[in-house]
Amino acid sequence: MKWASALSTRPFLEAAVEEVTVQAQATLQAEANLGFIFISSAFASEYSRLLPLLQEKLPGVPLVGCSGGGVIGVTSRDKVLEVEGEPALGLTLAYLPDVQVKPFHIIGDELPDLDGSPQAWAELIGVAIADQPQLVLFADPFSARINDLLQGLDYAYPAAAKIGGLASSGMMGGSSGLFCDNRFYREGTVGVALSGNIAIDTIVAQGCRPIGQPYWVTEGERHIILALKEDDGSGDVTVSCPVSRSPLELLQGLIQSLDEDDRQLATQENRIFVGIAQNEFKQTLDQGDFLIRTLMGVDPRLGAIAIGDRIRPGQRIQFHLRDSETSADDLEMLLERYQQTVPSNPSPAAALMFACLGRGEALYGEPNFDSQLFHEYVNSVPVSGFFCNGEIGPVGSSTFLHGYTSVFGICRAKE
Repeated sequence: MKWASALSTRPFLEAAVEEVTVQAQATLQAEANLGFIFISSAFASEYSRLLPLLQEKLPGVPLVGCSGGGVIGVTSRDKVLEVEGEPALGLTLAYLPDVQVKPFHIIGDELPDLDGSPQAWAELIGVAIADQPQLVLFADPFSARINDLLQGLDYAYPAAAKIGGLASSGMMGGSSGLFCDNRFYREGTVGVALSGNIAIDTIVAQGCRPIGQPYWVTEGERHIILALKEDDGSGDVTVSCPVSRSPLELLQGLIQSLDEDDRQLATQENRIFVGIAQNEFKQTLDQGDFLIRTLMGVDPRLGAIAIGDRIRPGQRIQFHLRDSETSADDLEMLLERYQQTVPSNPSPAAALMFACLGRGEALYGEPNFDSQLFHEYVNSVPVSGFFCNGEIGPVGSSTFLHGYTSVFGICRAKE
């Protein structure tokens, strides 16, 4: 298994295509059977020209990718860069012996019924359920029905890693684009299923840390939490604090109990989030055990809070804080955990990185932060990817669409 990543910041598309193809082929030194392409929104008017130019240089190579508000890749000087808000083109080529490569394009309106058979989802992708392929997905934010798609793919392929992101057009808006084989699309989802001798290890850095204590949801409807009880650690909501209280009251009390720095952070916009515990049997919850969701609003009259996901009574939640330091610490903690648990043989061959538009230099005040931190722990592998409108990756046993997150897919041979 060999991978090569190339990045060009040339402002003219023909020159950028020439640079990345020459660089990637020279580095790979093998016959590629898969390519990922990421193009910045600065080239939005030229998306339709990209694939014909690449196919002249890479005849017969399946190409899958999308547009991004920024592009991540390896320069000719062998340095990983996160290029944000400027023209950039990234190309990753892979030589994958004993791996079956199946690109696909899916229309959101054509998704199977979620109450149907998992076989319908396997037929949609074109890969047998028994193969449990690794899936890399790039979707249009508006037409993909991505949450339904991820739920269906988890149903059909529960053991498969699923990573990727929503195509983006940068902080200023504009059109996005999807690329699959020799076709350019504006809607749906494109992706590739990889079966055989390949594994993708995942790191999902949601950039938050828990504050206060966990609570049981005792009353809620859709995305509204109406009442909470304190979690005594017994794992049983019925023996927890006997009195349910309003979420807003508990949140206000929690903020007042924080130290001065955290209290000031909590009063800023988009700093408090809600973590939903993903393991209902784990009594002691740690950082990384939660699916992080946005705190969308409060209702002072009812004392209720609204979050960016469905909630049901019996689930456990905990409030979280996010800032640049927390995001850095969260990613480092996950990288340390990965370094301690990952099999050393076969070693990682490459990494795909899908980062939120709200991270990068806007969060850290300096460029290339997440990719450089990644390389401190998983070095000597090419990294490529893009800045997304939403990131796809697993938490617990399920796959979700995230925000403010960096998802890494670390590719290696199974054997």
